[in-house]
Amino acid sequence: MNSATCERIYNAYYMRVFSYVMTLAGDRHLAEEITQDTFFRAFSSTAEFRNESDEATWLCSIAKNRFMDEMRKQGRLEPIPDGLPAGGKSVEQQAADRDSSFRIHVALHALEEPYREVFELRIFGELSFREIGTIFGKTENWARVTYHRARLKLQERMDE
Repeated sequence: MNSATCERIYNAYYMRVFSYVMTLAGDRHLAEEITQDTFFRAFSSTAEFRNESDEATWLCSIAKNRFMDEMRKQGRLEPIPDGLPAGGKSVEQQAADRDSSFRIHVALHALEEPYREVFELRIFGELSFREIGTIFGKTENWARVTYHRARLKLQERMDE
């Protein structure tokens, strides 16, 4: 993979991969480490994109495997016993949560820029409005307004 392709992929998918790992890990430091390692592995000569899925799916697959490896290494990966609902939730609640989560991700994916990125930076990246404004070269107030509008647009799409 040439450096221009690597740079394009990194710039296009870093935040998505980081957000995904952040939801798995719940730890910003670990998520950053795994995300960086994901891109390193993706760009290494041993890994090759075969166009069997889209690039984001390929990268998230690498990230998930890296996360699982890290959990095994730390001894924190424990199998969930069969038949027991996770977190004390019933099967129906789990299905509803999964459906809700999927609908949110579909709506978020369809959200236009910069709303999607501001929302992801705020929710998944846990950045302050000041930090988000700095990333975009805008003010903190711009970041607040854009985030608020993104929430409204997501809510409208969820209500449809």
